[in-house]
Amino acid sequence: MATPAEYQNIHATEVCVLFRYYRSLPPVSKVYGVACLLTTTAYYLQLYSPWNIALSYELVFKRFQVWRLVTNFFFLGPFSFSFAFRLLIIARYGVALERWSFDERTADYVWMLIFGALSLLVMAVVPYLWSRFMGASLVFMIFYVWGREFPNAQINFHGLVSFKGFYLPWIYLAVDLLLGNPLKPDILGMVAGHLYYFLTVLHPLAGGKNILKTPLWVYPFPFVSSA
Repeated sequence: MATPAEYQNIHATEVCVLFRYYRSLPPVSKVYGVACLLTTTAYYLQLYSPWNIALSYELVFKRFQVWRLVTNFFFLGPFSFSFAFRLLIIARYGVALERWSFDERTADYVWMLIFGALSLLVMAVVPYLWSRFMGASLVFMIFYVWGREFPNAQINFHGLVSFKGFYLPWIYLAVDLLLGNPLKPDILGMVAGHLYYFLTVLHPLAGGKNILKTPLWVYPFPFVSSA
């Protein structure tokens, strides 16, 4: 049996490992993931009402509560399996995208997220496609783009079956269908992700022009210029 001093050393080691992992994360995934975690933690502690940050076009245009166009993307729901899975997507697949596909292209990664958010806001104008919180869709967009960027990555699904990375978002979409979870957030994220990938990769490969170049105003962002 471990002594109290040994337990303390184990705890200190675990904290150091977590801190080193946090320090190693690329800037955009770190900022977005931590912001989502803090938003849900504050909700759990009843520090605010989610309705105050939800997407409402009526309040945006009639009462000029423009922050709702941004804040709704940071609430991934209460602490739950779905919340943990979405945070895992940011920590694993978002980090992989930022480290490899967007290596030394932090501004481009930020622009991908901004374009995704704007696309989702446009889709949300349609009443049937609107949701109070579009963060889950933005996260699934990251998931979809990862699948397109790493189509041949070998994925082991819970030790049961292996398949290529291209199919991973579709498999989780099927899992949500079987579990009876809402499919709309996933599908909207896939639409936004495919639109981005088509405009930045597929269309230029077919001989077209890249019409989605990162604008200059993205580069002065603090975590972009320091990356």
